[in-house]
Amino acid sequence: MTTITTFRPRTGRTTELILLVFAIGIVMLAYVNVGLAVRGEVPANLLTTGGIFLAVTVGFHLVLRWRARYADPLLLPIATLLNGLGLVMILRLDYAAGREMGSLVAGRQVMWSALGIILAAVVLFVIRDHRVLRRYTYIAMVAGFVLLLMPMLPLIGHEENGSRLWIRIAGFSFQPGEVAKIALTVFFAGYLVATRDALSLVGRRFLGLQLPRGRDLGPILAAWGLSIMILVAQRDLGSSLLFFGLFVAMLYVATERVSWIIIGLSLFCAGAYVAFRLFAHVQTRVNLWLDPFDPTASSDQVAKGLMGMGHGGLFGTGLGEGFPHLTYFANSDYIFASFAEELGLIGVFAMLMLYALLVERGLRTAIGAREGFGKLLAAGLAFSIGLQIFVVVGGLTRVIPLTGLTTPFLSAGGSSLIANWIIVALLLRISDHARRPVAERVTDEVQPAVGATAPQPGGGR
Repeated sequence: MTTITTFRPRTGRTTELILLVFAIGIVMLAYVNVGLAVRGEVPANLLTTGGIFLAVTVGFHLVLRWRARYADPLLLPIATLLNGLGLVMILRLDYAAGREMGSLVAGRQVMWSALGIILAAVVLFVIRDHRVLRRYTYIAMVAGFVLLLMPMLPLIGHEENGSRLWIRIAGFSFQPGEVAKIALTVFFAGYLVATRDALSLVGRRFLGLQLPRGRDLGPILAAWGLSIMILVAQRDLGSSLLFFGLFVAMLYVATERVSWIIIGLSLFCAGAYVAFRLFAHVQTRVNLWLDPFDPTASSDQVAKGLMGMGHGGLFGTGLGEGFPHLTYFANSDYIFASFAEELGLIGVFAMLMLYALLVERGLRTAIGAREGFGKLLAAGLAFSIGLQIFVVVGGLTRVIPLTGLTTPFLSAGGSSLIANWIIVALLLRISDHARRPVAERVTDEVQPAVGATAPQPGGGR
């Protein structure tokens, strides 16, 4: 028998608003600091930028009060602060490049930021219950594959810096792989929640590990084949590692079998080695990783990035006082190294803590979810951000070969920014469902949102 009480936990919306204003205040102070340090004046677009950023973020906060009042109160302020710091560094690099107000990359990034936040609010408004996404498991799979293959099309596919990741239509370029990771996460969650019992069955024991049955290896082999196809056809080691790592992580969460992790790592290492032996572009990335200071190397990007981070030292040179613009793609692929030079080791550790907290809140949402699909979807979305940060920072610091992935919320460009704001919106929706009080939970289970599927028996295991 279920006992319903009138106790209502705090929603956390007031705390969220205070943290949101504090985050925007930090961004505006950093914005002013860059203008004074580089040009000796307050940026002329300060009020415009601050007004747009404040309006869209507070608007999103109001949507949360209306549509998801029990959502996690930390996700929005963290994403806002990271997004705003990215705007600050992009403006600083615009100044270093001598760009005038009409051609500032930071101005376009403000527009992308506003669009991303508005689309996140639309997602939150349209998807009243995340469980409805389970209906579209295989549609999400098809959509994800189509998005991944679009850059290979002859008319719209576009190659930049040796990787074919972009499509260009009517003068606008877009990276469909950023949206594909969301679609594939929905597919992985829906597929694994339906098949995890079969995948959890024990096969033979080998060296102390409980290996799965041979008939259950199909999904991981298919994901491995997809990642190798991306690596070979699009010359993109980062996306290949991200998609396969995401699937293996979600597979482990669904089955709790360490053997899947070992099988996944073994398959990827084997595929990467074969690709290294067969393809010149993979060899180039690995050689730059092994010896970035080789005078005969095809690029000195890694070396310049390392020297810039070394120049920053422990406390950094200060915003506007370093030379991050000397590194190629300083506002996109290498924006984290730009922060490392001007904020130092302490500054980037603080930023990494923000990312760690963002991932932690996502995983906390997964733990609190009351059904299997929500658990896997939240875990997958959190892992996608965590894995992307590892791939980016690992490439900059030579933990792994350099990849072309963007830093979530920081890098210039609209594709990644929009995709990551949508991820935040989905995490907010799932956390709202997980944190609702008992009385509203019972009402929700009896009268689910329009279009939502009923909870599956045993779905919360």
